[in-house]
Amino acid sequence: MARIFITGSADGLGQLAARRLVALGHDVVLHGRNRDRAQQALRAVPGARTALEGDLASIEQTRELAGQANAAGPFQAVIHNAGVFRPGAARRETVDGLDDVFAINALAPYLLTALIQGPRRLIYLTSGLHHSGDSDLRDLQWRQRRWDGLQAYANSKLFDLVLAFAVARLWPHVLSNAVDPGVVPTKMGGPSAPGDLEQGAATQVWLAVSEEPGAKVTGRHFHHMRTRPAHPTASDVTVQDALLAACEQLTGVRLASAVTKRRGGNRIESNEDP
Repeated sequence: MARIFITGSADGLGQLAARRLVALGHDVVLHGRNRDRAQQALRAVPGARTALEGDLASIEQTRELAGQANAAGPFQAVIHNAGVFRPGAARRETVDGLDDVFAINALAPYLLTALIQGPRRLIYLTSGLHHSGDSDLRDLQWRQRRWDGLQAYANSKLFDLVLAFAVARLWPHVLSNAVDPGVVPTKMGGPSAPGDLEQGAATQVWLAVSEEPGAKVTGRHFHHMRTRPAHPTASDVTVQDALLAACEQLTGVRLASAVTKRRGGNRIESNEDP
């Protein structure tokens, strides 16, 4: 039995993945952005152990969520499922003064990755739209450009891939991959979306718990359990380091290398389980 944490699991693909994992006998911890959503998640997924709460649009609440996760863990896998897609809406700022699409879709996964201790598998949800993403970090918060909600989303999904591949490079003991679930009929995708909802969740479940050789890889981009080419920028170490530096500057939290030494001492700190 594996213990798995899934962000944004009150509905949609996160809920479906959680149901599948519970049905397979795993210990699943859910998440909602507030108490009502967390309770909604628990009602929707009978058999889940608990649901944590925290608004991923807030750096402070995301840090608190990581603390809750560490108290509920350790986890074998974390599925970074939560996200927003509002292509026609006006730009929204978070309590921290950030573009909320970037904050929720990219910055929150970075912060949770940096702070949640011990997972051996990390799964980040991306989108086929990442191929239209722009990795230019000079105006991450869309303060100097005319707002484009669709482009902001595409950029955030490219950043998820960049993060997944950066973690795969920096943490060789962790399996870190990204999944494009397709355009599926969820609240985000809309009722007329052409993709298959069941297939949309299958890859996340497989990567989280399967012992098949195909699932025990790292630094890959998947669609329906098959690897797919990713935007070349995602593998660019310069872009990876620049994104990590930008996220560190915004959060005050560094994504550590696999093994780091404390200054002034011999103790070794590692992201691996003790």
